[in-house]
Amino acid sequence: MKKELISKIREREEKLNQLKNHIEKSSVCADIYDKILIEKAILKRELDELTNNTFINKMKKMFSHKEKLICDYFVK
Repeated sequence: MKKELISKIREREEKLNQLKNHIEKSSVCADIYDKILIEKAILKRELDELTNNTFINKMKKMFSHKEKLICDYFVK
């Protein structure tokens, strides 16, 4: 799983490098560049969560006491 995420991130970086020169010339290229940049950020976040998702962190999340907000009472 980790290797797959790393390879997908590298693919996105290659695509971004290819599009970097064409951003100013075409709005379509700029939109595609932005989309790929967001995809890369999502993949990096997944990789970070995968590496930092230890048992201790899960326990901390489960037993952490957070203040309740008013909007928490209205969530269905």
